[in-house]
Amino acid sequence: MILSNDKILVIDYGSQYTQLIARRIRELQTFCEVIPFNKINKKILNDKALSGIILSGGPNSVKDKKSPKLDSKILNLGIPILGICYGLQLICKEFKGKVGQSKLREYGHSIITVKRKSLLFKKVKTKNQVWMSHGDHIEKKPYGFVITSLSSEKVIASIENLDKNLFGLQFHPEVYHSLEGKKILSNFLFIICKIKNKFKLENFLSVKVKTLRVKLKNKKVICGLSGGVDSTVTAFLLHKAVQNNLFCIFVDHGLLRLNESKEVENTFKTKFGKNFKKIEASNIFLKKLKKIKDPEKKRKIIGKTFIEVFEKEAKKIKGVEYLAQGTLYPDIIESIPFFGGPTAKIKSHHNVGGLPKKMKLKIIEPLKELFKDEVRNLGGKLKINSELLNRHPFPGPGLAIRIPGEVDKHKIDILQRVDKIYIEYLKNNMIYDKIWQAFAVLLPVKSVGVMGDERTYNYTISLRAVTSVDGMTADFYMFNKTQLTNISKEIISQVKEVNRVLFDFTSKPPGTIEWE
Repeated sequence: MILSNDKILVIDYGSQYTQLIARRIRELQTFCEVIPFNKINKKILNDKALSGIILSGGPNSVKDKKSPKLDSKILNLGIPILGICYGLQLICKEFKGKVGQSKLREYGHSIITVKRKSLLFKKVKTKNQVWMSHGDHIEKKPYGFVITSLSSEKVIASIENLDKNLFGLQFHPEVYHSLEGKKILSNFLFIICKIKNKFKLENFLSVKVKTLRVKLKNKKVICGLSGGVDSTVTAFLLHKAVQNNLFCIFVDHGLLRLNESKEVENTFKTKFGKNFKKIEASNIFLKKLKKIKDPEKKRKIIGKTFIEVFEKEAKKIKGVEYLAQGTLYPDIIESIPFFGGPTAKIKSHHNVGGLPKKMKLKIIEPLKELFKDEVRNLGGKLKINSELLNRHPFPGPGLAIRIPGEVDKHKIDILQRVDKIYIEYLKNNMIYDKIWQAFAVLLPVKSVGVMGDERTYNYTISLRAVTSVDGMTADFYMFNKTQLTNISKEIISQVKEVNRVLFDFTSKPPGTIEWE
């Protein structure tokens, strides 16, 4: 679906930062798509909306015979191309430059010095902090190219060939540590690629509603409601397009927060009336999760059971053809190993990785082009209650992936009570809105404690709180000692099954936000 007349294609060569490139481009109000290097076809390259291409980094060496290659058809398009790290080295190799292995891998902060005028560095400081992450580097620049900057280690940091509209960076402008990286990307988009038609949510909303009306004309759609932001915005958007042909079903899988099932029912019964239905299925899910410890298996079981419950309910509604899901773009990027090579699969998303092979309903994902913050903004334009829109993200598999190891009703009960205390503390102390996502994890660990002069042997809780823009990268939120002391005290005094509280000081990367 083309949302504007201008689009950037990001070709993925396996970099851990590929999704960050897409995120930065979207922040600059330009529509982009991420495509694996081996999924490029004529249809993609012949898209008239295509204004420029970015070649991502990657963990391989271009000197390796089995490493991903640069498709020559890309170079013949005549549109601007920016190679980042591995992408730069691919361009270098293609044009007879020389790539060598660094004696000392350059990783982390570096200072580059701009050596000559370049459109890429317009209004960028001559000396600049950037983020390097490479083992190879350019030893000899390719024919027809000029060097535009050097690193503090005298490594070639950028090259360009204006005649061929080719540009390359050895560093990662998409990473926050590259202080003017966003400006460099902006120069590529608006000065070099001449992007004019910016991506706007108002346009997305109107185009998406019209597209859905055409596609779903007189066809019935079931939408799975969880009460979270993604499914709520999905439901409101679809309702705007198909009205009474939308049937919203809320599956209570028993893995929700304390009292959340009733809250969801009360909220959406008012909006959708008879077209809203709640299904009590906690026993089904818990039975299927019995003795399952592996997190990927848990996700897949929950996803598969979720669909099975939906299909069973769908038979009761005559003529239903579609199942709507609140899948977002980061879900797709993080869930699917693009090419069985360098990009590692991080986790299965319950909407993406857990579907059975034989689907009896067609899947429709109206938000799959959007990032989380864009979904929240879209929800505002759909006039959804701000309190609901600003809720912290909650995973589809629910508390099952916040209980490492086997899940049972007793553990869920403990975690629900802990979660309620934790979240209420954040709200009561005006901290909740400063945090992207906060939750508790019930560890499969018991430890000795002393309470009321008696020995205890109870569960351990780990608290997680992170700040983020879209969940693709995150940093831990720094509580002060008083706050952590009070949260820990409240949990241990009110939940007798817990005698130890930890706090997770891990950013993403290297960790994920959820534990499983």
